Amino acid sequence: MNFEEMHAVWIQNHLDRRTRERRGRLERGHQEAEKLFCQRVWWDLRGNFDELHPEFEVLDWRGRSYFCDFAWLTRFVKLIIEVKGYGPHVRDMDRQKYCNELNRETFLTAMGYQVISFSYDDVANRPDLCITLLRMLISRFQAITSPVSLDNVMEREIIRLAYTLAGPLRPIDVRTHLDINYRSTVRVLQSLCDKGWFIPHKGAEGKHVLRYELVKRDHIRMM
Repeated sequence: MNFEEMHAVWIQNHLDRRTRERRGRLERGHQEAEKLFCQRVWWDLRGNFDELHPEFEVLDWRGRSYFCDFAWLTRFVKLIIEVKGYGPHVRDMDRQKYCNELNRETFLTAMGYQVISFSYDDVANRPDLCITLLRMLISRFQAITSPVSLDNVMEREIIRLAYTLAGPLRPIDVRTHLDINYRSTVRVLQSLCDKGWFIPHKGAEGKHVLRYELVKRDHIRMM
């Protein structure tokens, strides 16, 4: 099935399982912004809606119901995803609403959820960036949710290390971080260069690569 068919079936399945306010909230709440996220971000990234719940009800620290845009609930992950427009979440928000939103996100984190937000503008205009960031987040759990090679795990961790250091990587940085030998370090760094993630820079004599510069481009997707 294509996106439109799969999306319609997915929403109808959730409607069929809900009653009263939970059903009404899904009918009212899953609108243009949420569908756009499904189409341009989630569908391109995952290709299905398995374990993704639209307009998911949770309780805040006061015991009041709150419906988040999406919850991805697996055996290992409890991820809440919000798509926030500038108007309702910034321009039109008063101080009390702002406090409530921050308190709710902190409370949900304490309850074991990971809460992330995307701006509507990025979902609409820069979905590749949203895909990249979401892929990087999900990849943290990939090693326990599906088989992956050790090389891929190391590559993802090296990319995260580069973002953390915010500067060129040296082989010794990778060796220390991953506790691997020099030969393995050079091999995995060369693989990342071949895939376009890093640019190697040699020393003055041009014999050895001394540092690796991360290529930061919005359209690159995490492997």
